[in-house]
Amino acid sequence: MGKKEREKGKRGERMWAAVCREEGYNVRRTSQYCGQSGDAADCVGLPGIHQEVKFVERLNIREAMEQAVHDAAEKGCGDIPIVAHKKSNSEWLITMRAADWFKLYREWECGRQKAEQEG
Repeated sequence: MGKKEREKGKRGERMWAAVCREEGYNVRRTSQYCGQSGDAADCVGLPGIHQEVKFVERLNIREAMEQAVHDAAEKGCGDIPIVAHKKSNSEWLITMRAADWFKLYREWECGRQKAEQEG
């Protein structure tokens, strides 16, 4: 990967971290904050989520997801792997495995039902 691509990748990671901070989560780039930390995630700060960030015009999403799954498994802490990705002049998208999405959805649904019962 050339310097231009690496710089665009870093810019994308900073942009993603800024989006997360706007949503109230203290997310930061891994290497920017503490050098080579040993954490394979591009960004950290969403507990339980392994974040792979891609800022490219053409993305092989399966390949990116495989990288996120592999890196999350290597870390060995059970984090849910996601790929946060965008093209220039487009909104951010999140890709994740269906099994992980259903896990999150069930948790959300359970919380919603509990709130309805209490309210």
